[in-house]
Amino acid sequence: MLIQFLFVLIAIIVGARLGGIGLGVMGGIGLAILTFVFGLEPTMPPIDVMLMIAAVISAAACMQAAGGLDYMVKIAERILRRNPAHITILAPLVTYTFTFLAGTGHVAYSLLPVIAEVATETKIRPERPLGIAVIASQQGITASPISAATVALLGMLAGFGIDLFDILKICIPSTIIGILAGALYSMRVGKNLVDDPEYISRLKAGLLDDYHTELTDVKNLTKARLSVAIFLVTTLLIVLFGSIPSLRPSFDGSTLGMPILIEILMLSAAALILLLTRTNGIDAAKGSIFSAGMQAVIAIFGIAWMGDTFINGNIVELKASIESVVSQMPWLFGVALFVMSILLYSQAATIRAIAPLGIALGISPMMMIALFPAVNGYFFIPNYPTVIAAINFDRTGSTRIGKWILNHSFMMPGLITTVVSLAVGLLLIQIF
Repeated sequence: MLIQFLFVLIAIIVGARLGGIGLGVMGGIGLAILTFVFGLEPTMPPIDVMLMIAAVISAAACMQAAGGLDYMVKIAERILRRNPAHITILAPLVTYTFTFLAGTGHVAYSLLPVIAEVATETKIRPERPLGIAVIASQQGITASPISAATVALLGMLAGFGIDLFDILKICIPSTIIGILAGALYSMRVGKNLVDDPEYISRLKAGLLDDYHTELTDVKNLTKARLSVAIFLVTTLLIVLFGSIPSLRPSFDGSTLGMPILIEILMLSAAALILLLTRTNGIDAAKGSIFSAGMQAVIAIFGIAWMGDTFINGNIVELKASIESVVSQMPWLFGVALFVMSILLYSQAATIRAIAPLGIALGISPMMMIALFPAVNGYFFIPNYPTVIAAINFDRTGSTRIGKWILNHSFMMPGLITTVVSLAVGLLLIQIF
């Protein structure tokens, strides 16, 4: 089993280094080794999860192509510029809301330059709002009803009588409280901007003069607003149907499952956006949301399939070796989620690869929901795209990677946010 696990780990590490679809295709190599070398029978690939993600990404990409994302960014810019003194609190709430609504943390790219510029103009150390804003954009994934990770968790826990509202009622308040705790910490991070040596040296060198972030203009406000409205109404319908199963159609006495319902609603939303706004479907496929989403689909395809096969083929040994420890301290499963997310760079791939082990070990569904935000650990090593983007957008040099690599601008806000989110989640499952 240990040799098999070593091959699985190598496939994950190499895939993460390859980037893009590399993680998914390396899962295919790992699966081939498990099947042809070690003789493990492949499990069924995670088709439902992949199709749900593809449907959601299609709708979000169509909204982006219609100008809906640019329209939302313009609104966010007005909010931040009207309240610049409170940007360290407002910035993470804005990026969290964007992720919550769009289902992907990549929408934060459009907001980071605005956050950096408003902070610099107000003489607030940009590291403070940028660090926690990046963390909040990740935390929003585990609270969004349409994110790939939430969809994956819902699909895996549906057989235990868990509905979408069970996940949201724990994860939304726990992650919001977590990012607020991280924001309060961030307000005191580092020296004030006017006293920062790096800022002073750049100011004297003239590196901060005559700079202004130009956001993409919304070419057609009517189309943009309509696309956002369609997308948000569809999201609300998913929450409604997911929270009240009796509203769903029944066939032969069985209620229609949420995976199929999400696929139907999101594909319909994508079609309505294209039809009513007269947007070219090719433009949707060229956008950043579609690209990032399809990478997540391929990652889940390869990595989750490989992980399922490994766990299924070694379930007896795995249960015998760690069941007693996990049953006594189930919160340790959250540590496993956090560590794996650092390696996989994907909340959805992490939950899809590791959650089957938690289910096999008998961890309660509600405990798994409380520990869900632990999959947001890929800030730990500062090489994720949103982390690098935030560093590059900060012209003052206050947002940085430290001398020892891990002492970077996102470490403490990320750890505080994650720990508080998990603690609140564990408290909430006792209440509910």
